[in-house]
Amino acid sequence: PRPEVPRPAPRPEAAAPDEAARRQASVSVGYVLVPFVVTDRKGRAVPDLSPADVTLLSDGVPVAFDLFERSRDAPVSFAILLDVSGSMGLVGKMDRAREAIDALLAARREGDDFALHVFARGEVREVVPFTSDARAVARSARAAEPWGRTAFFDALSKMPDRSLLGRNGSRAIVLLTDGIDNASHLSREELSSLLEGVDVPVFPLVLKSPGTPLTPLPGQNPETLLDLDVLGHVARLSGGRLTVATSAQELLTAVRSLLLDLRSQYLVGFSPTGRGPVRYRRLTLRLAGPARPVRVRAGYRGTDPPTAGGPTGEPPARGKSEKRGKE
Repeated sequence: PRPEVPRPAPRPEAAAPDEAARRQASVSVGYVLVPFVVTDRKGRAVPDLSPADVTLLSDGVPVAFDLFERSRDAPVSFAILLDVSGSMGLVGKMDRAREAIDALLAARREGDDFALHVFARGEVREVVPFTSDARAVARSARAAEPWGRTAFFDALSKMPDRSLLGRNGSRAIVLLTDGIDNASHLSREELSSLLEGVDVPVFPLVLKSPGTPLTPLPGQNPETLLDLDVLGHVARLSGGRLTVATSAQELLTAVRSLLLDLRSQYLVGFSPTGRGPVRYRRLTLRLAGPARPVRVRAGYRGTDPPTAGGPTGEPPARGKSEKRGKE
């Protein structure tokens, strides 16, 4: 069985923007988990990295990590966030979203668990708490009816904490939406600020009607268009991936891709030192050998990290830990 890994304690949900800003100035994280995915130039996962191959940097300075884990085929906790606003009822978008959820459930592995949340009009409702019962999730997704306006900025800001209720160290937030936010209290900037340092990858799957423009036409209000720039930024911050799908096949391909990412990711971790100011710190990853694409969370909010004593991010031998999922 896959060992438990430390996880940060849940933070209070974001409420009003001014309160969120106040919290952000004072909250630090505990243990920092950094999931990452490495692929070759053909998009295939690279499965055989060792701690010596990986240098983790915080603001350009090597970090001493004390956890290194290959999470290949390890169980995942999926927090599904389904947009049930009125616009999802148009041109079959809700049906395609349900098909994507069915595909995700059909590909489940032993130990996976799923939670289903729906949102509209700024309200996020947990329909199914984390469970291994795929049929319960599928039934609830089929019963969801589109209504109201879209407030996915507000909804998305609450999901990292809710994802902590899953039982697995590997987690993911899967957002199914048509990508048009017209009711959030949070601004784009406030959402990005709240999600800085989030340690769970966000995978926005955007259901786009064929012919929908991605830039404003003359005289058109930009707010009526897809908020792709925001969703893309959230995906990059968290180490996830944005997909825009105009057909059921594209959506199913996106589900397969995110599953491949999650089944082949690595995980490194470290404890901040408690020294220095609490602030946002950018994370990057450097690999030994040939250049390869890497997808990793963009940073964390907290105090100074422990610095590595050598040329790589590998910690001293007493702190080194290499843990595996199912091989």
